[in-house]
Amino acid sequence: MDYQELIKQAHTKQADLVKVRRELHQTPEFGLDLPKTLEIILREVGDLGEVTLGKDMTAAAILIRGANPGPTVLLRADMDALAVEEDTGLDFASTNGYMHACGHDLHMAIGIGAARLVAENKDKLNGNVLMFFQPGEEGHDGAGHMLAQNMHMVSGEKPIAAYGLHVFSLPEPGIFMSKKDTMMASAGDMFVTISGRGGHGSMPWAAQDPITGMIEILSSLQSFIAKNFDALDPIVVNVGWIKAGNDHTTNIVPEQVSFGATVRSFSKKGYEETRTKIPTFIKGMAEAMGLSAEVEFSPATKVLINHHHAVDRVEAVTKQMFGEQRYFTMPAPIPGGEDYASILEEMPGAFIFLGAAFAGTKPEEREANHSNKAKYNEDVMADGAALLAALAFDALS
Repeated sequence: MDYQELIKQAHTKQADLVKVRRELHQTPEFGLDLPKTLEIILREVGDLGEVTLGKDMTAAAILIRGANPGPTVLLRADMDALAVEEDTGLDFASTNGYMHACGHDLHMAIGIGAARLVAENKDKLNGNVLMFFQPGEEGHDGAGHMLAQNMHMVSGEKPIAAYGLHVFSLPEPGIFMSKKDTMMASAGDMFVTISGRGGHGSMPWAAQDPITGMIEILSSLQSFIAKNFDALDPIVVNVGWIKAGNDHTTNIVPEQVSFGATVRSFSKKGYEETRTKIPTFIKGMAEAMGLSAEVEFSPATKVLINHHHAVDRVEAVTKQMFGEQRYFTMPAPIPGGEDYASILEEMPGAFIFLGAAFAGTKPEEREANHSNKAKYNEDVMADGAALLAALAFDALS
């Protein structure tokens, strides 16, 4: 496959990709149920191959068979939005209370572009390309649901490689980034409820105040982590919300308080220790103050571990297509989580970041992914589509 020709073909589609990206941006949907989103995806690429839809969720696997027999490569694009009120000022901004604040609208447009490139060049394809349009990446385990329904097996065999791409609003536009081994953290939620005995605020000694207990626990939590977890195998615990008391009055000692935190780890050992050490600490502190505590964890994404040979392929193909300056090896993993990790646990492959900031803007003026003000540079989409398609051709060569 002539990769320079593939880039040219991709750029002839740029205007169409911008159009569909903006349509998707204006109609974001949340979780595993994305009917309007799927309708647009199938309108754009549903005729390119054999379509398999998800059961009890909005997912699509589109199998594009090459002219020549061979194995299958999976390319993934996630589709869901965040429950965020958009404040970008864009003339195609969302107004329905959800927002593609993490760039999944670009991912879908890139996936559409990659699918079209593969289909248009399938006479040179020695095998099959399976496009995974996945719901529920933002904490709903959409990847796990698709795997559980064997949507990765529609060609009759497990893919020999998988590639996924994620835009970032902070790095320079057009820079592709990846690394071998651990690239992203396991990410999950911790929910804590602390119970005491309610009473009158004028006589706190006649009650058992869970607010004071929660303050003490939260004040000590980071010190506990620093002293009880391996600094070379770090974890991140950050409290995202607190609920306590009644804002209609100040003279009541409540019976219960609660808080929620995100918990990130970079290894199986770190993941397991967060589930044992932290609850023991919280319950012990609560008991020492005459309180009780319940600690629950949500299912977490797995640690995202890239396969060495797949990253070597990403680096080689990127440099061949775009030049040495367009590929960057990440020096360390990031604490963000991704359910694409489940796909990489099932088959070899790699995850890739793509810088999508606006050239010329100062780094301090760029809004991060998940911000309600996050904006993404659409100019990177054609190159993203070209790279994903090229990786499939390369893996099947």
